[in-house]
Amino acid sequence: MQNNLKTVTKGVFDMQVGFIGLGIMGKPMALNLLKAGFSLKAFDISEEAKNEVKKEGAQVVENASDVTEESDIVITMLPNAAIINQVLNEQLLPYLHKETIVVDMSSVSPVESKHWAEQLAEKNVDFIDAPVSGGEPKAIDGTLSIMAGGSEFAFEKALPVLKAMGQDVVRVGEAGAGSTTKLANQILVNVTMAAMSEAVLLASKAGVDIEKMYEAIRGGLAGSNVLDAKIPMILERNFEAGGRIDINLKDLTNVLATGKEIGAPLPLTSDVAEMFQSLTSHGKQTIDHCGVLQYYESLSNYQVPKGGKQNV
Repeated sequence: MQNNLKTVTKGVFDMQVGFIGLGIMGKPMALNLLKAGFSLKAFDISEEAKNEVKKEGAQVVENASDVTEESDIVITMLPNAAIINQVLNEQLLPYLHKETIVVDMSSVSPVESKHWAEQLAEKNVDFIDAPVSGGEPKAIDGTLSIMAGGSEFAFEKALPVLKAMGQDVVRVGEAGAGSTTKLANQILVNVTMAAMSEAVLLASKAGVDIEKMYEAIRGGLAGSNVLDAKIPMILERNFEAGGRIDINLKDLTNVLATGKEIGAPLPLTSDVAEMFQSLTSHGKQTIDHCGVLQYYESLSNYQVPKGGKQNV
C-alpha cells in the first residue's frame, strides 16, 4: 500500500539511479526505487541479489564503477567504512561527473562521512550521508526513517529518490549530521533493547506471562516501537536477524569513538556494547539484536519460555 502511494513515474523525476550494495537492507530499498518508477543500475558481489533486482527491471552491471555511467544519483549501502572507502576511491571517484550526487546510506561515523564529502567536493560532486532506521521490515515496506546530512541543494534534488525508500525523510544539517543522528538513534534503539530484555527476564523469572505484561505496558510511557517490533519475536523465540548483533556492535563502537572524540561520556552505550561483544564472543554475532535477551538468560541461568508463559 505504501509503495502504491509513493508511486511516481520516470517522466516526473527522470533520474537514473546507481545502487551499490544489495544486502539485507539494500535489496528491498533498490526494489522500492524500481516500484516507484526510477531507472536503476545496480551492483553487488552476490549474483543471486543481482538476479533478483534484474527480474524487477534493474540493469545490473559487473563492476561498481559501471553504475556511475549516466547516473544522476549514486547510492551506496555497504557493510562498513573500509568497504565504502575502497569502493569510493577505486571504483567511483575516477568516474563520477560533477553533476552526480553520491548518497551513502550505510551506518558509519560522522568523521568518515565528512571526509568523503570533502574528497568529493574536490571534484565538484555533492555528497549526502543518509543512514536509515527501521530494519528490514521497513526497508521492504518503503517506510524507513532517513536522516540526511548535506547541502540543501543536493538534498532537495535527491529527495524524490529518498522518499521512494522512506516515510520520514529529514535533512538534519550539513555533511556528517546524518551519520551523527544515526549514532544517536542507535544509542536509543540498542539501550532500549537491553532495557527491554532486562525487564522481560525479571518479569518472566518472577512468573509473569510476558504477553500479558506487554499488553499491560505497551500503551503507557514504557511503550515503544522497539517493544512492538521485538516482543513478538521474543514470544516466538525467533532471533533471526533483522538487525544483527555484529552490525549493531559496529555502530555502538562508532558511537563510543565519536563520544571519546568530542568528550561525551556514554556509560549506557558502553555497557550494551560489552553485552554485544560477549554475545559475539559466544558465536551469536549473526542473531537479531533483540537476542541480547540471551545475554541476560545466560547470567541468570534461566530461559524465557516460548509463548512467554511458564507451564505450571
